[in-house]
Amino acid sequence: MKEVYINKAAVFLPNKVVENNEMEEYLGYVNGKPSRSKAIVLRRNGIKKRYYALKKGGKSTHTNAEMTALAVKNLFNNDEAALKTIDLLCCGTSTPDQTMPSHGVMVHGYLPETRNIEVVSPSGVCCSGMHALKYAYMSIKIGDKKRAISTGSERIASMMTRDKFDEEILFAEKIEENPYLAFSKDFLRWMLSDGAGAFLVESEKNKSGLSLRVDWIEGCSYANEVEACMYAAADKNDSGELISYKDYDAKGLINASVMSIKQDVKLLSKNILRLGFDHLQRILKEKNKNVDELSYFLPHISSFFFEKPIEEILKENGMEIPKEKWFTNLATKGNVGAGSIYLMVEELMNSGTLKKGDQILLAVPESARFSYVFTWLTVC
Repeated sequence: MKEVYINKAAVFLPNKVVENNEMEEYLGYVNGKPSRSKAIVLRRNGIKKRYYALKKGGKSTHTNAEMTALAVKNLFNNDEAALKTIDLLCCGTSTPDQTMPSHGVMVHGYLPETRNIEVVSPSGVCCSGMHALKYAYMSIKIGDKKRAISTGSERIASMMTRDKFDEEILFAEKIEENPYLAFSKDFLRWMLSDGAGAFLVESEKNKSGLSLRVDWIEGCSYANEVEACMYAAADKNDSGELISYKDYDAKGLINASVMSIKQDVKLLSKNILRLGFDHLQRILKEKNKNVDELSYFLPHISSFFFEKPIEEILKENGMEIPKEKWFTNLATKGNVGAGSIYLMVEELMNSGTLKKGDQILLAVPESARFSYVFTWLTVC
């Protein structure tokens, strides 16, 4: 088995940064009025800046596939000869531009400089970008491929524009009473944003400069135990089952707001941290690793609201990680779902602070039906 290295990371962020006070200029005013929940949600999630693939007024500027292809091109500084050396493209996203064809082949379509290559499209939510990395990792590990690209991306702002919301669902005072309510339908408007990231994955480390050796990638789903929590193109019935958009007529799709992203906040608060970090404890024991070895901890969090609870559960499980070892760019890049971990790794790799021997833990939770991926990297 070969060693596997992330030799370069690149991102594409559409248009210019969007500050908190500008958000509704892009997403629109529901019922023509400023949101009552926006200020509360932003105060709790701690996000200050984000990027939208939109113009002011809500018109789209990029597709998801286009942004992802631009991130891939940025890996090679748009060098056409280098793009021809890719032999695997793995693309994960929560928000493909269409249900068919797959997201990955649409990205490939924006990369005419490449050859006829293998393309895979892991589905899912935040973990889909990590599943793309694992497919690339395994393909390099067994020697099946030599130069692989994995990506994570989202184009979600276009799903959050005014015309998708007839009215706000909850009153602001209810959010103050229970902050988990800030994750239901309308309030996700202030949580999510657009962008794409890409990794170059190879079996030989960089001849000059640093590489990230992928020591292991471990994923786990709890769908056998817990019902769906975050969903789109479906709605939940009273028994907790998801009813597919395929089973609604045209009127029902609108009345039930079936195509909107929704979250079952009761399930979220009960499960999202406990399941994932209990599982991490078992993984580290199996791998004979200890968090004391870490130089950096990169948790994908949707909101800084979760920062303190993660600290507490890590401490409770005997895995306390000092805050000076945490690294996140949530405040300045926003929550880009499957792309967030790529954006974090890219920023850390290019920060000038890494040194050989540093150990990095990536933690990516997914609330859709409670999946988790953890990855251990070594700087070399």
